[in-house]
Amino acid sequence: MDLLDVTQALSAAFGLVLGGDPAFYAIVALSLTVTLSAVVLAALIGLPLGALLALARFPGRGAVVVLVNGLMGLPPVVAGLIVFLVLSRSGPLGSLGLLFTPAAMVAAQTLLVLPIVIAITRQLIEDLHGEYREHLASLGLTGVRAIPTLLWDGRFALATAILAGFGRASAEVGAVLIVGGNIAGYTRTMTTAIALETSKGDLPLALGLGIVLIALTLGINAVTYAASRVGARFAG
Repeated sequence: MDLLDVTQALSAAFGLVLGGDPAFYAIVALSLTVTLSAVVLAALIGLPLGALLALARFPGRGAVVVLVNGLMGLPPVVAGLIVFLVLSRSGPLGSLGLLFTPAAMVAAQTLLVLPIVIAITRQLIEDLHGEYREHLASLGLTGVRAIPTLLWDGRFALATAILAGFGRASAEVGAVLIVGGNIAGYTRTMTTAIALETSKGDLPLALGLGIVLIALTLGINAVTYAASRVGARFAG
């Protein structure tokens, strides 16, 4: 491919991004819906679990911490395979008929994001508790009773965990491909469409989706950073 072809492909890509093509933006909308749903679910589950792991003391805690940290690097295809087996006809949740649906994709991405949220939250809450242990104890906030206060105090730093989870989910291909099937108009996301269209040689569509994906990632990073700076300033 020569420079002229690349220039033409980029021009066509920007045309798709700015042209309001319904099929193009349907893919973008589905990707955002799936990714944001997974991140919200992972946050609702992972923030309290991470805080609990930070403060609780029980036999085998060290092994659990190592396991959670190790699962941060869980290969997406393995996460997809696990969800596939659970949701397949012979699996424990096969009767729900969720395989090859957006719900299955949300489940796969949640499985990928959850260890990241738990691990980062655990480390942050552990550090905060070490710093404010005596003050919390003077208020009668010992053990798990300190979790709500610590989560609130660390809310701006915890945005990092959420952002890391979003980055992991938004860039994911393998898991959603396995459980979603990349069905046009139903389970085709930006990442799976980019992979498919690149293999087909449709570079304008692949580049257009890539541009939107990068813009969304940069935009969310910028908003999160600005919110954390403003919040930290007001917090003191």
